[in-house]
Amino acid sequence: MDSFYAAIDAADPHKVVPPHVPVGFEGDVVVVGAGKAAASMAAAVEETWPEKDLSGVVITRYGHGEKTKKIKVLEAAHPIPDQSNLKATQEMMQQVDKLKEGDLLLALISGGGSSLLSLPVEGVTIEDIRKVTEDLLCAGTSIDHINAVRKHVSQVKGGRLALAARARGAEVLSLIISDVVGDNPSDIASGPCSEDFSTYADALWYLSQARVDTPKAILEHLRNGARGAIEETPKIGDVRMRSVKNKIVANSFKGLQAAAAFFKENGMRPVIIGDDITGEARSVALQVSRKVRLEYSKPRRKPVVLLSGGECTVTLDKGRIGKGGPCSEFLLALAQELQVDSIYAIAADTDGVDGNGESAGAMLRPDTMKRAKEMNLDPEVFLKEHNAHEFFRLLGDSLDTGPTRTNINDYRAILIP
Repeated sequence: MDSFYAAIDAADPHKVVPPHVPVGFEGDVVVVGAGKAAASMAAAVEETWPEKDLSGVVITRYGHGEKTKKIKVLEAAHPIPDQSNLKATQEMMQQVDKLKEGDLLLALISGGGSSLLSLPVEGVTIEDIRKVTEDLLCAGTSIDHINAVRKHVSQVKGGRLALAARARGAEVLSLIISDVVGDNPSDIASGPCSEDFSTYADALWYLSQARVDTPKAILEHLRNGARGAIEETPKIGDVRMRSVKNKIVANSFKGLQAAAAFFKENGMRPVIIGDDITGEARSVALQVSRKVRLEYSKPRRKPVVLLSGGECTVTLDKGRIGKGGPCSEFLLALAQELQVDSIYAIAADTDGVDGNGESAGAMLRPDTMKRAKEMNLDPEVFLKEHNAHEFFRLLGDSLDTGPTRTNINDYRAILIP
């Protein structure tokens, strides 16, 4: 638990945002943003720049708000958007409309922003966006493919937020807490202030690969874009993006480094096996279990801790939608693969919410599987039902942190005594 909070602390907006706030800027500043860390980032900006007459709107997930004085915080649905997202994004863009030559748009971006920023293009409804998002998530589609679709049916994502500010002559500075592998600004919250590497044709291809029933309005818009009838999102070299700056202020690797320092201070040998581990949760568990067995077979002078980050996915079978998410499913699958009674492990989402569960993730103890057997809990049944959260909850091993108001993706630690 303490190592998890060490990783979270390394991404605390109140610590990572202040060094990057442009306190020397003399013009008017409008603050906008979206993500699970948006409210705490806004509060950090206010604390760092108390003398500045700031204004603006940021959007965060329900329950992830924080008190601010000048910048308005709106809460909306995540991960499936609804009318609350639409209204909040419209209100945010009204702030952008106030910008003029010489002003600054300060964008505060973090993971979760892609769902929260929901202002579809003309002809596409929020219900269309809601349906395609839900279908792609259930199909286990990777987040970069989902975002390629969302960027091309949005008035805000894929660099369009920055374009709206630049059209009014304002400069743009985007401060980003990264929750994606590679820390590419284009991938975080669907890159509202970044050049986009995907195309309309890509979006169509990803939809066809996912084999989802795409709303007609979305298909028509994407097809029109693919044949050149609609302008593409801004690409590298677009002159309109010259006064746009994107800065990563926190990421998964920094969180893992903080956790590693914690373990080292406590007499253990930390090994970071990667901050870029992705894939289906059960497949990732199999890969990681091999690393555990390899380390387990070596002589050890002190306990070893394998640390990793990244983002797993879960492909839901029809009719089998239980409680939980990639972290708890990874941990349960890992326990099944290892079948040992001497390791400790934790897998949790750093935003405090694992998938559709009510916890951040779960903990694995040496006696977890023994207690499960005594309670007649069959791990394989819970895995098949994608109900890992319930498995760990019944054992008292779920990790309930509440909203952390930051987000640097999954955190996994496996301690070998």
